[in-house]
Amino acid sequence: MGACFVIPIIIVSVTGLITLAIIWKVTSRHDETPTGNSRPSGLGSLMGGSKDEFATIFESVSDGIVTVDSKGVITMINTAAGLLTGWDPKDALGIDYRSVLKFCDTKGEAYTDDINPFTQVLLLNKPMRDNTAEIITQGSEKHISVSLSVSPITDTKGLLNGAVAIVRDVSEERKAEKQRGEFISTASHEMRTPIAAIEGYLALAMNDKVSTIDPKARSFLTKAHASTQHLGSLFQDLLTSAKAEDGRMANHPELLEMSDFLTKLSEDLRFSAEAKHLAVEFVVGSNGADMHATSETSGSGRVVQPLYNVLADPERIREVITNLFDNAVKYTDSGKISIGLTGDDAVVQIFVKDTGAGIAAEDLPHLFQKFYRVDNSSTRTVGGTGLGLFICRKIVEMYNGKLWVESETGKGSTFFINLPRLSRQKVAELSGNSSVKVISNIIQPGGTTTAV
Repeated sequence: MGACFVIPIIIVSVTGLITLAIIWKVTSRHDETPTGNSRPSGLGSLMGGSKDEFATIFESVSDGIVTVDSKGVITMINTAAGLLTGWDPKDALGIDYRSVLKFCDTKGEAYTDDINPFTQVLLLNKPMRDNTAEIITQGSEKHISVSLSVSPITDTKGLLNGAVAIVRDVSEERKAEKQRGEFISTASHEMRTPIAAIEGYLALAMNDKVSTIDPKARSFLTKAHASTQHLGSLFQDLLTSAKAEDGRMANHPELLEMSDFLTKLSEDLRFSAEAKHLAVEFVVGSNGADMHATSETSGSGRVVQPLYNVLADPERIREVITNLFDNAVKYTDSGKISIGLTGDDAVVQIFVKDTGAGIAAEDLPHLFQKFYRVDNSSTRTVGGTGLGLFICRKIVEMYNGKLWVESETGKGSTFFINLPRLSRQKVAELSGNSSVKVISNIIQPGGTTTAV
């Protein structure tokens, strides 16, 4: 198994070496001694100190490599990058990167500056990665799937000199992923039909009005029925995860006010927690404080609760919250489950907090990967497919949101969801009339919510 990792490591190492060499070459121009000689560099020695040797290695790398200055003008571009973009490297030199590196998403929508990795690196002076981009070639307008990694180039004082990008053609990998997803989707869909039939027949067999069976046989049928339901759930999760990966997941976003939505949802979810003797609370406030703590008081003494509007499919958001809540119930033996809501002008934040066993630090980075399950005594007894959190993150990312967890062993876990908050102007636009007044929620004394 170890040999399988040799080639990727070598590729990464060579590409990384070239990147370092480029950074050295670019920054060395800005760090010359008073006599005009470039500063000594171990990396320069590593590259042999020869311009021809550097050029040979630079052109030999199969990945596209492009460097730009602080103004976004291309200063270096290798042959591989030329093939990806459809440009002759000589013609691309001295041109703004936007004219050469035309990126778009999988739907063909051109990247704007606020999501273009190059623009963001030059603006924020921080490295950026994009594994879902496509590049549009010059002339033929062909779309090529690429993996993009852009890093800032800085001098010894940390000042930005430019950026370097590694662009890799991942068309074959994307094609294989799509085929694999289609297979999983088709297989899951086809298998759900016989599983549903088996589940139905087992239910009929256990129905006293349909058949008569002895207690021992009933116990066998009950276990078979439970296993069939679990298998059906697995196929459904596989189908949903495949759709989430290739963008086929049903999505009907609409204007959604999260305070009202979560109030109703928390009531629906309460029963599963109470069946396990767990308390449930819905709180509004940054620190899980009382609902009234962050609200504004009107002149009549009533409390005005802020509106947390987002653009999302309520069924998808319900799916995410329900999954996180069910997990909290499964892994909490005593205490309470809290559903919380807070936010600022830009973000609406939802959290689901439990008083369970918590998650070990080494498991946290892998928690949202497909089929990953924490291996401890509680997870082995509870069971699961290892796809729920993966699907949740994919759903949240559909709405340009973020899902993460903070946890400590023995101290419970808190899952956070950040979603973009809609401004009053955007809410009015979505309502179809710019003169529509945004409805405010009023909390009457005693906690009753009304609208004015």
